[in-house]
Amino acid sequence: MALRCGIVGLPNVGKSTLFNCLSNAKAQAANFPFCTIEPNVGVITVPDERLNRLAELVKPQRVFPTTVEIVDIAGLVKGASKGEGLGNKFLANIRETDAILHVLRCFEDENVTHVDDTIDPVRDKEIIDTELQLKDLETIETRISKVEKQARTGGDKEAKLLYEVYSKIQEALLRGESARTVPFDTKDEKKAANDLYLLTSKPVMYVCNVEESSAVTGNRHVEAVKEAIKNEDAQILIVAAKIESEIAEFETYEERTLFLNEIGLDESGVNRLIKAAYRLLNLQTFFTCGIQEVRAWTFQKGWKAPQCAGVIHTDFEKGFIRAEVIKYEDYISYGTENAVKEAGKMSVEGK
Repeated sequence: MALRCGIVGLPNVGKSTLFNCLSNAKAQAANFPFCTIEPNVGVITVPDERLNRLAELVKPQRVFPTTVEIVDIAGLVKGASKGEGLGNKFLANIRETDAILHVLRCFEDENVTHVDDTIDPVRDKEIIDTELQLKDLETIETRISKVEKQARTGGDKEAKLLYEVYSKIQEALLRGESARTVPFDTKDEKKAANDLYLLTSKPVMYVCNVEESSAVTGNRHVEAVKEAIKNEDAQILIVAAKIESEIAEFETYEERTLFLNEIGLDESGVNRLIKAAYRLLNLQTFFTCGIQEVRAWTFQKGWKAPQCAGVIHTDFEKGFIRAEVIKYEDYISYGTENAVKEAGKMSVEGK
């Protein structure tokens, strides 16, 4: 499954520094706006201790983890929805992603300029929210104009449904609220809303970029962001991008672990971010194990067994009859597939 998260934010909030920590691809990290001229794409491995443990037991020829694509998009500015800065091009890049990682500057540093001169992450969040909402409003108004006449005067049920869905979203956007906040009652309404591919309907995580001393506890800027998003269906994560860039320089796991322990962290912010992005996309993992390969497969939470089989190969979904399933804990406990079978811990699951 080709899944993409887009990193957005104002210029100089730490987007490209964070991207560099996430990926082997190297975005230019410079102290001036628009230094990222083309969107940078990195394929990020999702850390999963279960996959490592399975590989230790099976000792396969190859190991395949799950991945998520991260797209670093140039800093947006006020007026981006009207083409200011590099707005239109990069708003299109955001539209192609499945979720948004919104980086907010929550650190003070007089050596790193801010486009508005002062540090206020809530204001910065609102600037980008507004630009995305304005772009979505353009989309909605165009759609409404196409179905309004049929919905009001004709007997077209589909046009009526679309008009009602579009109008609900339009009202929310005019109130300064994102499309993701609009509730829908039926599957048809939800499908009509999803088919719009609106920027503000995408799941979002606010990544608060803090200084080293606030990496564990956060700071007043983070608290302000928490208060601002308390009514949103959104996640928040605290990361010190500068620390993450230092961690990335260590060559061994032991060095990284020692450094993290010294500053009071159990896990790097990068790992936490990747895992959180995976959850943000409502994803889960199942594994296949054999001497040739141990592989992690991605599926959407709530899928049935045939759909999961289709992730491996489309023919598996079409011809699905049943699947032999082992719980991860049982595999770890008994050590081999044969041992699990002998213990009666393998189950056969139908559609």
